[in-house]
Amino acid sequence: MVEPTGLRARKKARTHDAIADVAITLFLAHGFDQVSVNDIAAAAEVSKPTLFRYFATKEDLVLHRFAHHHGEAARVVRDRQPGVAPLTALHRHFRAGLDRHDPVTGLNDHPEVVAFHRLAFTTASLVGRLTRYLLDGEEALAAAFGSGIEARLRAAQVLAVQRVLARTNWQKIADGRTAHDVHPEAVADADQAFAQLGSGTDDTSRDGS
Repeated sequence: MVEPTGLRARKKARTHDAIADVAITLFLAHGFDQVSVNDIAAAAEVSKPTLFRYFATKEDLVLHRFAHHHGEAARVVRDRQPGVAPLTALHRHFRAGLDRHDPVTGLNDHPEVVAFHRLAFTTASLVGRLTRYLLDGEEALAAAFGSGIEARLRAAQVLAVQRVLARTNWQKIADGRTAHDVHPEAVADADQAFAQLGSGTDDTSRDGS
């Protein structure tokens, strides 16, 4: 009997998530470099070839948690309301993320999230892959801004600002403060950062706001 396509997809998604969850649990407990792919496959009760069908590299087992944010800034710019400047849309989006304590903003004090960020930010091979991930996002955002060197510079500046803001928030929480306590500072930092970005660009002249 042929398995329905929808059921196959759901089973694959469950297997994908189960393998990644096992891997991250092991990484958090023992460290990324101390856990082998064989360890993960054994703990997830799958073969090594099966694991690699879902994740091309060991680093992908961690970075898949960022996957739904891939190209997010570009989507925010493309989907903004008429009359809203790109930087305004990006600023509002980041502020909304702070308000809901979205982990991608660094403003989340759940112990597993803090530990996950420590893993991602302090493991050399993961930092390298995150850099590649950010460069992909930068290219997408530049395309959403337009073309030429101005668009590329603006995209690089925006993503650098978001990265610094997120790392700053995470570091404060990693030092023992709560997300609730850090929130007003995170909002003020974001407002200042985007204001500085806006003062350096002619953001309103092209976008009708």
